[in-house]
Amino acid sequence: MAPIGFSPSLAPRALSLPTEAAPDLTGLQGSLAPGQDPGSFSSVIDHMVSGVEQSEANASAITRSVLLGDNPNLHQSVIAMQEASLNFGLMVQVRNKVVESYQELMRLPV
Repeated sequence: MAPIGFSPSLAPRALSLPTEAAPDLTGLQGSLAPGQDPGSFSSVIDHMVSGVEQSEANASAITRSVLLGDNPNLHQSVIAMQEASLNFGLMVQVRNKVVESYQELMRLPV
């Protein structure tokens, strides 16, 4: 017996979720300091921070346009704010893992 609301035609689609590709680091060339490798850890972190800043700026711009009456779509504002919040949360979790890894390395006996 299938659960209520279960549609067998939707089941195959639910299992084939799109996978995200590795981040494209080719656009980082212009923002790198001389001698900095585009695949280095610091450039990846810089790229992550700029992406979070950009998503927060985008969310505030959309929210401002909704509040001024220029954009009647409130849902776009809510979605942009949630996306910015998730991006920030991801960045904080990555930072926590990096700090935790560093602390673990410092505890290793030499």
